[in-house]
Amino acid sequence: MVTQPQIIPSQPRTTLRVTLDNDNVLEGPIGTPVGDFLEVAHAMQPYEAPLMGAIVDGHLRELSYALQRDAAIEPVLLNSSDGGRIYRRTLVFLMTTAASELWPGCRVSVRYAVPDGGYYCTRLDADPFTEAELEQLADRMREIVASDDPISKRTVPLEEAAALFAERHEDDKVRLLEQRSRQHLTLYTLRGWSDYYYGYMLPSTGHLHLFRLIDVEKGFILQYPRRESVNELLTLEAYNKLSQVFNQADDWLRRMDVEDVGRLNRIVKDQNRIHELILVAEALHEQHIAQIAHDISQKHQHQGVRLVLIAGPSSSGKTTFAKRLAIQLLAHGLRPFTLELDNYFVDRERTPRDEDGDYNFEALEAINLPLFNEQLLRLIRGQTVTLPRFDFLTGKSLPGRQARLQENQLIVIEGIHGLNPRLVPQIPEEMIYRVYVSALTQLNIDGHNRVPTTDVRLLRRIVRDADHRGYSATQTLERWGSVRRGEKENIFPYQENADAMFNSALVYELAALRPLAEPLLLQVEPNTPPHIEAKRLLSFLGWVQPLLPTQLEMVPDTSLLREFVGHSSLEGYHPLIGSDDPADDRNGV
Repeated sequence: MVTQPQIIPSQPRTTLRVTLDNDNVLEGPIGTPVGDFLEVAHAMQPYEAPLMGAIVDGHLRELSYALQRDAAIEPVLLNSSDGGRIYRRTLVFLMTTAASELWPGCRVSVRYAVPDGGYYCTRLDADPFTEAELEQLADRMREIVASDDPISKRTVPLEEAAALFAERHEDDKVRLLEQRSRQHLTLYTLRGWSDYYYGYMLPSTGHLHLFRLIDVEKGFILQYPRRESVNELLTLEAYNKLSQVFNQADDWLRRMDVEDVGRLNRIVKDQNRIHELILVAEALHEQHIAQIAHDISQKHQHQGVRLVLIAGPSSSGKTTFAKRLAIQLLAHGLRPFTLELDNYFVDRERTPRDEDGDYNFEALEAINLPLFNEQLLRLIRGQTVTLPRFDFLTGKSLPGRQARLQENQLIVIEGIHGLNPRLVPQIPEEMIYRVYVSALTQLNIDGHNRVPTTDVRLLRRIVRDADHRGYSATQTLERWGSVRRGEKENIFPYQENADAMFNSALVYELAALRPLAEPLLLQVEPNTPPHIEAKRLLSFLGWVQPLLPTQLEMVPDTSLLREFVGHSSLEGYHPLIGSDDPADDRNGV
């Protein structure tokens, strides 16, 4: 007799499985926080840095994220970009919570990042903290860390959030919420203190053992660990020249009355005000370039400066700056002669390689330094030289055009190694003028939510790569990590060697970049590493009121921003001095 099959009612699953990045599999109850699984994995094989978050099926998640189904997970550590941001964001929340407990009504603003790992902060509601008050604040922060208090989050109606911030006189957040299209907002809460942050947090304060408060002029520094030093705080160096740039930026923001994104949003909505803001921001840029050109002129006249070196990280606007500086130098009666450092590459087989075995074109040793210095000296002496021309197809250095300078000509060179003393060891220091160009400050979302200048440069590059090079946002995002490593090795350590620093940031540029960058970022394929970064960039761009096409046309065609958004009148410009026309004896060629 054949047994008839029977239908057995399925039992609901009560557990789930997670696959770790080392292919190990763990099982636990449905609803278990992803951090619990990663802590078990850490016990089996310790991580190289503290645990900050998780990647769950290609999405960045908090450690408190409750898993509801099987998933592939991997840890996000403090020595990663996302891990560092989670730590710093939670640390700011800890600081503002502690300050509100000690001094009800106290309002602390995070202004900008300083090298070696720290935020420069100011107190808005009263005079700067005294050293004793800073120590009191640090002690309270340590107490909260020791108690490992939980950090929770909840979604509230927008009206409730706006009322909360208005009651606390946090006008920056009230203005910001005017841009909010959704009718709700996610707030984080620690010890009864609630606030908004546009990124993820740690689940509790016990993770924040490493920080320091340092008293500085008119404010203080909240120091945090760097990615390359997750278990100790680096010694903060004095960055006097960089501090001057920060002070200048604050002065400019006060003059324009635009100190946060909420204020910018209101101005963008007013056709006349945004036009005026663009004109004033551009005028401040031109004024500073003119000051640098004047300083070069004076040092050329009095101490014999003949070489101007311009350096800066990717997408800082070096090319447009160099051309606008050349125009200002011409206005001072000086004749700039431009040299391209790329033409001094050594032959391909002599190019050093990186740790992955790939050619490292950003290494200083990729430049033929003996030839470069020899020809600089001969040019300065007024001798004729045959410049090299590097053929990138064959990887060979070939003879190029001949050049000879006249007595009052300056050599202007743009390149990543311009601030490195090893680039021109044979040139007397009194003959050299170095300029560092970068987006050194950026308009913040509000007093507690920073927009890193690195993000602004990345947005610039995404827009420019798409328009000029045909690269997708995905391709640019995939290359960005390598670009950043090169900057940290070859540029940032030497920035204080500059005779002048030019802050290429423009107060209105996020509004100009959003309508161009947003469609490109939305094309990044989900569940990929670039998508995590694209989603983060889209998150803060959503708070910015975009410029309309008619408003984007208000940006002058000589603006540094045009290097990235297109239609720059300087794109094909080269100073007449230094042209290739041998019949023109003014150009020294």
